[in-house]
Amino acid sequence: MKLTRIAATLIALSVGASAAATADERYVIQVDNSKKGVVKALAKKVGGELKLDGDGFIAATFSGKDLAQVKGLLNNPHIQLVEVDQRRALMSFNDDVGNPMAQQITPYAVYQSNVNDIGFNNAAGMKVCVIDSGLDASNQDFEWGNISGNSDSGTGNWNENGGPHGTHVAGTVGAANNNVGVVGMAPGVDMHIIKVFNADGWGYSSDLAHAANLCSAAGANIISMSLGGGGSNSTESNAFQSFTDAGGLVVAAAGNDGNSVRSYPAGYPSVMMVGANDANNDIADFSQFPTCTTGRGKKRKTDTSICVEIAAGGVDTLSTYPAGMATASSMSADGVAYSSSAMENSGSTSGSVFYMGTAEATNAGANGMVCMIDRGAISFHDKVLNCENSGGVGAVIINNEHGMLYGTLGDTNATTIPAVGAAFEDRAALIAAANADIAIGISDYGFMSGTSMATPAVSGIAARVWSNHSECTGSEIRAALNASAMDSGASGHDVYFGHGIVDAAAADAYLTANGCAGGDDGGEPGTGDGLTLTETHYKRRGVKTVELKFSGAAGTSVDVFRDGNLVGTSLSNATFTDRITTKGGGTFIYKACDAGTTTCSADISVTF
Repeated sequence: MKLTRIAATLIALSVGASAAATADERYVIQVDNSKKGVVKALAKKVGGELKLDGDGFIAATFSGKDLAQVKGLLNNPHIQLVEVDQRRALMSFNDDVGNPMAQQITPYAVYQSNVNDIGFNNAAGMKVCVIDSGLDASNQDFEWGNISGNSDSGTGNWNENGGPHGTHVAGTVGAANNNVGVVGMAPGVDMHIIKVFNADGWGYSSDLAHAANLCSAAGANIISMSLGGGGSNSTESNAFQSFTDAGGLVVAAAGNDGNSVRSYPAGYPSVMMVGANDANNDIADFSQFPTCTTGRGKKRKTDTSICVEIAAGGVDTLSTYPAGMATASSMSADGVAYSSSAMENSGSTSGSVFYMGTAEATNAGANGMVCMIDRGAISFHDKVLNCENSGGVGAVIINNEHGMLYGTLGDTNATTIPAVGAAFEDRAALIAAANADIAIGISDYGFMSGTSMATPAVSGIAARVWSNHSECTGSEIRAALNASAMDSGASGHDVYFGHGIVDAAAADAYLTANGCAGGDDGGEPGTGDGLTLTETHYKRRGVKTVELKFSGAAGTSVDVFRDGNLVGTSLSNATFTDRITTKGGGTFIYKACDAGTTTCSADISVTF
């Protein structure tokens, strides 16, 4: 059974940090907990309205005041820092909605990432903290005895939805294996739910910093965040760094704007950034791809922990919804069930099949029949309208390219008969059928697309892998996932897939073979290897200079390669300088290997 496509609405990310802050006039004030009373009184005295009281900080609004003015008003020795409270938004766009009400359906990402090839040890005590819009108690596809949460006076109870996003995300992490609905990456895993968003779909960086502390207090191993926005915030960054330093793993979405903008919190080095791919192992066109390089000249540095590290299925992802909030379709032809996607008009119908071509005009032959229609030439709406005006009782629009057809009939739908989309692969059988049945109704399960959907897949897989290697730290699990990812896109690390598509079985095998510390391909997060290479480069008087530094080497020396050729050997604790005297610019690929071995760092690219 498949889904309906509702309007593909992208929930916009906040990439204009200062503009958002100016509009909201909300700021984070870092202060020692023992001095909070003094600072809160001062803030109130100068017109501030307290919004959040966190561990080591408060957040407040100051009507009509910009950052400089607030800093001037809060000139107090007890205040450590005043900064803009950055907006954070959900990262997904509603795509299709489905109805696996009669049987359990396994989402494609489970197969794609080889999740079922390893077991999940629930006795290991893994807990995933989902920071989102709440998990609605109306959906019964969860082990509710394993789920806790924190409610908020502003966003409401954690087990009541602020829109379907949080329920969908939580289902991908841990929906139960119970013969109905869907199955999560770590079925029945302990979860703690922090509701920081309501139906408006946005919050602040201080909310996330506070949520990170609540996750820690709840004993979570993993924080999963399908959200983000523009602009970094030190309070937020410090909170996630502390969680990581304590042995945890933080996972967040890269963003859905299809550009190279770095979104936060995913852009912090302590957070694992996740991109989205589709069922064909292709990168999603909406998945953001920030550069791994920062700075210029001698300050230029490549760090793969600030860009996409790994990808997972995030296009047309089936998961849990609040009860009755999704729409689903079913279709059969000559008694054989076929996948379909609901387009418009609830109801059920059956009848003889009439092939109507591209349905560019009415045809009396369709009277009382189910119209089989090819995609193309005119709009979906006009095809269905021509079927209905011909006396047709239902319409099936068949894709003209491989895969399922997802679509709607537009905002001014004038049709009333049930209309569904069908896959190109089923075209021959559908056109040749004598009879067809179609139905559209409400469901507790639906489809969404976004890096929001890829993020809980990685979080759930991390919990599953970690449950079998509970002696490891979160950073070691992160490194193992990177080291064992299925290389996709350009060979090696790239800005779209990072190290590749997450592979649960390969990560488990990697840790079994190499232990938590990793092997030739493991080590520090974001590198894919224990040996990490960073660079700065500049050009002076026609000479191109690259300075390389190393960390994580197994010995005292490393071999340095440029474009596959050995250019020298360096002490692993020293800076290696490579000078290139050829004229013009160019791009050069560097890597470092433990001396005399094939244990190497990830490649880095230097362009002049």
